[in-house]
Amino acid sequence: MGLQAILLTLVAFVGGGFIALQAPINAQAATHLGSPIAAATLSFCVGTVALILLTALFARSETNLGAIAAMPVYMIFAGGLLGAGFVTMTIVLAPKIGIAAVMALAIAGQLFTALLLDRFALFDLLERDLSVGRVTGAVLVVVGALMVRLL
Repeated sequence: MGLQAILLTLVAFVGGGFIALQAPINAQAATHLGSPIAAATLSFCVGTVALILLTALFARSETNLGAIAAMPVYMIFAGGLLGAGFVTMTIVLAPKIGIAAVMALAIAGQLFTALLLDRFALFDLLERDLSVGRVTGAVLVVVGALMVRLL
């Protein structure tokens, strides 16, 4: 594995840690605010401001906001709505079943969805078969997630 592959792997690993940290912090915010939806809203507002600043600083010249008019409706709304649903789910479940269980089950759900997206080449992805190794790996993740949740 080359240096770039190692660095990209580490970035993905650390990014996963960000998600694990985000859920309990947002759950604490929900306790203070009295609502998981209000906490999710706060999280997305702060994230939106951060992304606007990052775009202005690093991607202003390459961003084509005019392209929004030509994008399919699902592309405009789905990412934000799915993200809002995920963040709200983690806020609600983290205090009830624990962050490790939430993350393990979420990863299992992500992996099975990803296998289907790959298999049917949805959203312009390259088609990848459901090999025995890939399916077995996903099943092992589910078994691990259930162990984290139930044992």
